[in-house]
Amino acid sequence: MQEVNSALPAGELASLSNDDLQRFYTAANERYTAFRARGLKLDSTRGKPSADQLDLSNGLLAAVDESEARGGGDLRNYGGGVNGLPQARELFAPMLGAPAAQVVVAENSSLALMHDTIVYALLKGVPGGKAGWSTEPVTFLCPAPGYDRHFAICAQYGIKMIAVPMTGTGPDMDIVEKLVAEDASIKGMWCVPKYANPTGDIYSDEVVVRLAKMKTAAADFRIFWDNAYAVHHLTDKKHEIANILEACAAAGNADRAFVFASTSKITLAGAGLALFASSPANVAWMTKNMGFRSIGPDKINQLRHVKFLKDFAGLEALMEKHRALIVPKMNAVLDVLKQELAGRGVATWTNPDGGYFISFDVREGCAKRVVQLAEEAGVAMVPAGNTFPNGNDPKDSNIRIAPTFPALDGVKLAAEGIALATLVGVAENELKKRGLAA
Repeated sequence: MQEVNSALPAGELASLSNDDLQRFYTAANERYTAFRARGLKLDSTRGKPSADQLDLSNGLLAAVDESEARGGGDLRNYGGGVNGLPQARELFAPMLGAPAAQVVVAENSSLALMHDTIVYALLKGVPGGKAGWSTEPVTFLCPAPGYDRHFAICAQYGIKMIAVPMTGTGPDMDIVEKLVAEDASIKGMWCVPKYANPTGDIYSDEVVVRLAKMKTAAADFRIFWDNAYAVHHLTDKKHEIANILEACAAAGNADRAFVFASTSKITLAGAGLALFASSPANVAWMTKNMGFRSIGPDKINQLRHVKFLKDFAGLEALMEKHRALIVPKMNAVLDVLKQELAGRGVATWTNPDGGYFISFDVREGCAKRVVQLAEEAGVAMVPAGNTFPNGNDPKDSNIRIAPTFPALDGVKLAAEGIALATLVGVAENELKKRGLAA
């Protein structure tokens, strides 16, 4: 990888003279064109585990033998209840911050569980509500940048979305409190409270308590607490957040939070377990609705998770192995971005303590162009804007970088392609601002 910063005039692009800016653009574009000519096909789209990460859980495939499958009332058959095996609920209760009796272990997709929860609420209402949400306009608060699939569920069912800015320690609570107090159509709010997707925010204790205590115009308001990265640490410090269920109960709002998680990025992404926890009333509501949809979950898959992981300490030990595979990829991206972009005034980025993403903010008005250039150079990315409701990033600035899936060499190449696309895209923007041709 060549050194752009050492070969060109120092300083931010905005401070360069017209001549120096033209030279900068020409040199950066030459490197970008050479990179594009290599015909690479690199995937930085979604936060998928790599094959090496999946290999860590291959033991699941043979974790249960025939005698064990026949045990417990014959796990191969129907029945057993929709809330999952008792030993599975015990295993994952610490991850959800709830007693095992308030935990539901379902099929492989927490996204499907969240989708179904919204459908149940729209059609049947939730405890404390008078009717299904679909009988009136429904609005959700959406901390942004956020998870595009949360927003897609809302869009699918005509739920209005209001973006709320992130602060580094969670959503801007002054805005949240004002909105929910004034607008009874606001029935829900998405939250990824630890190592948020994509910003890496860790919700502070103050934010958690304010969410639990705040006055809402809608008596049946719910927080969809997607703790997808609860155990996905990238440093020695294992950050903990306040327990939302306990905070809500202490505030007299015991039914306020629906807590979700999964093992999708712990064991096998396509054959994991989805997890739900909430108040006793909400759990009874959820399992009643689930009972019309299914006779019961895949009990053998639940048992093999119990046999493979053994206990919560075993789960944490497995996550240390994931960390060893992910951290070098995160560091590779950060090293490339620092080498290529630092001091240029073209972008800022996060250095997350956990999770799967780097949140990358380019100069306002440039994100779509940067993603276009990266994709033309062979680096597949999630479309710019997807981290905001309805795909509308008002600043056209945020880009989500997902380094986990490719091999390390591929990660480095993808980061170089993104960095070069950024230099070219932002330099183009600066030239246009000055009325100069790119």
